[in-house]
Amino acid sequence: MASTRPLLLLVLCSLALADAHFKVFNLRGSSLSSSILGHADAYVKVFCGSATLGETSVRNNNPNPWWEEEFTHFKAQQNDVLRLEVHDSDFGFDDFLGVCQRQIKLGTNSHDCFLEKGGTLHYTYTLG
Repeated sequence: MASTRPLLLLVLCSLALADAHFKVFNLRGSSLSSSILGHADAYVKVFCGSATLGETSVRNNNPNPWWEEEFTHFKAQQNDVLRLEVHDSDFGFDDFLGVCQRQIKLGTNSHDCFLEKGGTLHYTYTLG
């Protein structure tokens, strides 16, 4: 009689790969565009697939901000789209500085993204 263990292991492994732990961290900006009033008061909104993961704190009057927040998602899948929107916090209406979008891949990956209004967003993510 054949053992069903190999089949059971195959099924369990495929279920484990369907949804994976995803983390975005090490978010930092460099040379972010300035407004008339000074440097940007920047923050980042984080999305993965259709999920909103949150947003960072505002770093006031800093062209080279570093955010300590980490964002996790437990139902991420390879090839989901990671979207990072960078904004300048202002009274009344926040200015949009740019967006970074990328399909996520397994492993730990670091990227630089050039923003439409000037400056660069650097970030790292891990999927596994």
